[in-house]
Amino acid sequence: MTDLAKIPVTIITGFLGAGKTTLISHLMRNPQGKRLAVLVNEFGTLGVDGAILKACADENCPLENIIELANGCICCTVADDFIPTIEALMALPQRPDHILIETSGLALPKPLLKAFEWPAIRSRVTVDGVIALADAEAVAAGRFAPDVAAVDAQRAQDPSLNHETPLSEVFEDQILCADLVLLSKVDLVSLADLAKAQETIKAEMQRPVPILNMTEGHIDPRLILGLNAAAENDLAARPSHHDGHDDHEHDDFDTVVISLPEVQDVDALHEKIIRLAREQHILRVKGYVAVTGKPMRYLLQAVGERVRGQFDQPWGDALRTTQLVVIAEHDHINLDAIHALLAD
Repeated sequence: MTDLAKIPVTIITGFLGAGKTTLISHLMRNPQGKRLAVLVNEFGTLGVDGAILKACADENCPLENIIELANGCICCTVADDFIPTIEALMALPQRPDHILIETSGLALPKPLLKAFEWPAIRSRVTVDGVIALADAEAVAAGRFAPDVAAVDAQRAQDPSLNHETPLSEVFEDQILCADLVLLSKVDLVSLADLAKAQETIKAEMQRPVPILNMTEGHIDPRLILGLNAAAENDLAARPSHHDGHDDHEHDDFDTVVISLPEVQDVDALHEKIIRLAREQHILRVKGYVAVTGKPMRYLLQAVGERVRGQFDQPWGDALRTTQLVVIAEHDHINLDAIHALLAD
């Protein structure tokens, strides 16, 4: 089989809440005449992202072409989950023209990229490109742009100190692996902060990579699909903090699912989630909310103190219940405190 016969795969990576699902939804609505397949990796037990994408299913990307992997981070479960899933997509009666992979917010892209060297799939698929999404507001605030030189100097003075957080390593690995970086939610930042975010990302790069601005996932699909990067053949140009490690763990993060009764006031719930971010250092909250008196379910998405929500579809025959996925660094997960604040 020649390279021209290989199915192109686009890996879409980025930190929690950067807008990966929104981007993929946009690509599904504008597939450029391609029959798509989507593989979404949920980090947690509640498939919010998968449900959003399934709601976009149509003849260009039917439901059977949308697959969720919820058994752990995709880059840690390559043999058990990823390879069999790709093989299943290859075996579909109508083979997809292009595969989109949404990694979890905590995934390191390079271990996943290495999976495309496996003999079972190397001759059948190629990585068309790695797309890294970065939240413009978060980057401008400096949450994922540590001063590496200063950290190295402090480490030299006291080797017991570790001034680089796990979040920064994830962010940097995603940028270093990318063929294209999309700065999302640029409508929420000033021009000065936007320029600051762009410069911060450029400072992390070791090779020239385009940085494009994006709002609400809207960008010309021709800029995303058809990069022809063959990234699996270019691993040396994509350094990682974990190069030389056989695997990695995500023990720095914990995920819990909180079940609640129907909610009377979604604005009050938003305020509680903002308090969670401030008081419990919660990184991400997402899920479905049952609002008293409303036949539609409420889809809630929060990144730090920024909370958004909308009524997305009727509950129908589904059980009306509120379930929220809460993600934080390991040291900041206090289940009793989280539940007490949300249930108050």
